[in-house]
Amino acid sequence: MTASSTSFKAACLFAIAGIGMGIGMAASQNHAIMPAHAHLNLLGWVSLFLFGIYYRLHPTLDGTRLAKAQVGLWSLGTVVLTVAVAGLHLGYAAFEPVAAVASLIVLAAIGLFTVLVFRSSGKVRAPLPLMTPAE
Repeated sequence: MTASSTSFKAACLFAIAGIGMGIGMAASQNHAIMPAHAHLNLLGWVSLFLFGIYYRLHPTLDGTRLAKAQVGLWSLGTVVLTVAVAGLHLGYAAFEPVAAVASLIVLAAIGLFTVLVFRSSGKVRAPLPLMTPAE
């Protein structure tokens, strides 16, 4: 499995969770965890999908263990940070150190991604045509 395919699949799962969280808040009329919802959607759906696009366009990185580790680290950080932010906004101060550690995990993951971007050869895979010409 490649980093891009893992990113795309995880992003879709995070999007489903984020939408479910939004529906739950709307149904309960309790929007206390809105910041956690925003973190989940931005880190889980948007960022992971963008990582997937980058990795797909850079096939020399896509299959590397380092790229896969970056996606895994980011996903772990996203889950823990979302839970911690929700806990904090529900009034549980004990989640403060959890949020801090999760933030450092996300920082490490974006740092790793940055290293991969700067190390990459810059060669981009040519986009696939949307339609093939008729013969």
